[in-house]
Amino acid sequence: MFNNLSDKIDRAFKLLKGQGKITEVNVSETIKEIRKALLDADVNYKVAKQFTDTVKEKALGQNVLTAISPGQLLTKITRDELALLMGGAHSDIKLNSSPTVILMSGLQGSGKTTFSGKLAAYLKNKRGKKPLLVACDIYRPAAIDQLHVLGEQLGVEVFSDREEKDAVSICKRGVQHAKDNSNSVVIIDTAGRLAVDEQMMNEIAAIKKAIDPDEILFVVDAMTGQDAVNTAKAFNDRLDFDGVVLTKLDGDTRGGAALSIKSVVNKPIKFIGTGEKMDAMDVFYPERMADRILGMGDVVTLVERAQEQFNIEDARKLQKKIAKNQFNFNDFVGQIQQIKKMGNMKDLVSMIPGVGKAMKDVEIKEDAFKGLEAIVSSMTPYEREHPDVLNGNRRQRIAKGSGTSITEVNKLIKQFEDTRKMMKMMGDKKHMAKMMGALTNMGLK
Repeated sequence: MFNNLSDKIDRAFKLLKGQGKITEVNVSETIKEIRKALLDADVNYKVAKQFTDTVKEKALGQNVLTAISPGQLLTKITRDELALLMGGAHSDIKLNSSPTVILMSGLQGSGKTTFSGKLAAYLKNKRGKKPLLVACDIYRPAAIDQLHVLGEQLGVEVFSDREEKDAVSICKRGVQHAKDNSNSVVIIDTAGRLAVDEQMMNEIAAIKKAIDPDEILFVVDAMTGQDAVNTAKAFNDRLDFDGVVLTKLDGDTRGGAALSIKSVVNKPIKFIGTGEKMDAMDVFYPERMADRILGMGDVVTLVERAQEQFNIEDARKLQKKIAKNQFNFNDFVGQIQQIKKMGNMKDLVSMIPGVGKAMKDVEIKEDAFKGLEAIVSSMTPYEREHPDVLNGNRRQRIAKGSGTSITEVNKLIKQFEDTRKMMKMMGDKKHMAKMMGALTNMGLK
């Protein structure tokens, strides 16, 4: 995400390299390029101009410390202002009442129904809630079917009535059903249209009045750029929603919606969608996103994802095996499986400071580990437990069985041995992060 914008801002900063201090002359050219980058990213013109004027004013008002360069100072100022532009601080979803009623709004095709499922999964698995999905799209039967499929997949109950033609009635009954069945959260999926129209606005306004939701989320496709911002304004004028959900952000190389929407509607971005899978969503943190846009990585999110997948007790057991030099290919595959659960590989790599920028032109396939897993799967249980027995004959057999070459098998075993040595040298606190890096590196080579 934001690849084009990141590249152009990076080039703008390079104009200051080698400069001894910030002056009106040398900073103006850089600011001009940053503004151009923002406009190319489909950021609202007024937002882009105000942003760059603020950055310039702050840059000229500061003395450059001898310890940092003008480019580093301007990067810091730009990073802080980008974070403010996207909301400054993280804004959490309100979950104070029981049941908490969340009303989803947005145009057809924005990913509203899919995100309703993702939100239910997030609240169930990460916030310990008992959600109820309510299907209130009376115009599109496929939306009701889709919600039921998602609910079954996630183990979340879905309330619907295919015979009822009054969306307000369905919503009210859905909320009552949640109260009767001790659901702590109600997520109401409403109808969308291909464009903003009066009928849709009247219906969702009537739903809001009838159920008085605790939270109204506006779901919008990030890839539509300024159209997303304009649609958000139209919805906010009518609904006064509480927060924005940007879907399909993984496919948005520009970033105009993410950078403009807070300034235009003065409502925070609360969640972002980063793929099709039910766990492909993130809580939105403006400062972390600013870091990613400027190629600084996002270590906090990376660690949080790792903590969700890596069990502490399993990590302790693994550490003991590492200390005794007993780390084997079964452990190796286990770690790969956990890394895969953390999300899209390119997204993970972009969170590592410095690495994301270096790898931006490298194609990282989702099946990056497929060949490695095939090689390990072709080993016997004994060979996986005892890697040291892998002689020439065994390696030939493994290559043939996995559909790979002897060179690939040798390369994997060499990388495995190097990783095992490195891990044995590391202390408790560092071994997991470095192991993840080593395994990720294997998947890229």
